[in-house]
Amino acid sequence: MGMWELVVVLVVGLIVLGPERLPVAIRTVSRWIRTLKSVANSVKAEVNEELRVHELHSNLKKAEQQDMSNLSPELQESVDELKKAAQSVQNSYKDNAASTSKKD
Repeated sequence: MGMWELVVVLVVGLIVLGPERLPVAIRTVSRWIRTLKSVANSVKAEVNEELRVHELHSNLKKAEQQDMSNLSPELQESVDELKKAAQSVQNSYKDNAASTSKKD
């Protein structure tokens, strides 16, 4: 919105709502906009993560079809990233199991 459009909206809002209710209405609308932006950013992040996971999955399938040899740098990078993630999960599981056994 341009400057003049914003001024027109504020003047109409002032006439319709009055000076007492206009600040409350502005705060309410700004809260709604913040909430919508937050939800949109959250959905965007989830979609991006799902696309990344899908790409890693398809790269892993390609690597398996090539018997994990003579991989392109992109495929090798995806395989390495998946190996690191698997190792991280295993280490986390081992740490949780070790701390649980110490408590017993």
